[in-house]
Amino acid sequence: MLVNGAVVAGKGASTAKVRSTEEFEQIRVILQSRFEELDAEYEEAVAQNTRLRLVEIGDAAGDDQADSGSKTAERDAATSLLRTLLDRRTQAEHALQRLSDGTYGNCEGCSNPIPVERLEVFPSATTCVNCKQVRERRAS
Repeated sequence: MLVNGAVVAGKGASTAKVRSTEEFEQIRVILQSRFEELDAEYEEAVAQNTRLRLVEIGDAAGDDQADSGSKTAERDAATSLLRTLLDRRTQAEHALQRLSDGTYGNCEGCSNPIPVERLEVFPSATTCVNCKQVRERRAS
């Protein structure tokens, strides 16, 4: 079955399914492309954040509370975006490493195959739905 253009084992496939070199290369190209997109997006966000901070430094004179509040909200939003992009980029990089290690598509928690439907939605997934739910319950 194709997942974002990459061939992965279908429903009910066992962990014994061996992907061909071509399939692994296809998955690697897709993940590498995703990583590069996220990396470029992250670098652009860093540059925009830097420009925003430089403008703030030169434009703070005469600010009232509303101006200061707006600038703080903009800074918080920019920082949140940077964190999100960095996290997504790290996930893509981790997926590439798992592909190189031969563990891509298997759950880090239970080692069972991650359902194809999950990989279709989130190609960088490292856990099956059950293990993900357990992790989230423990975190809360």
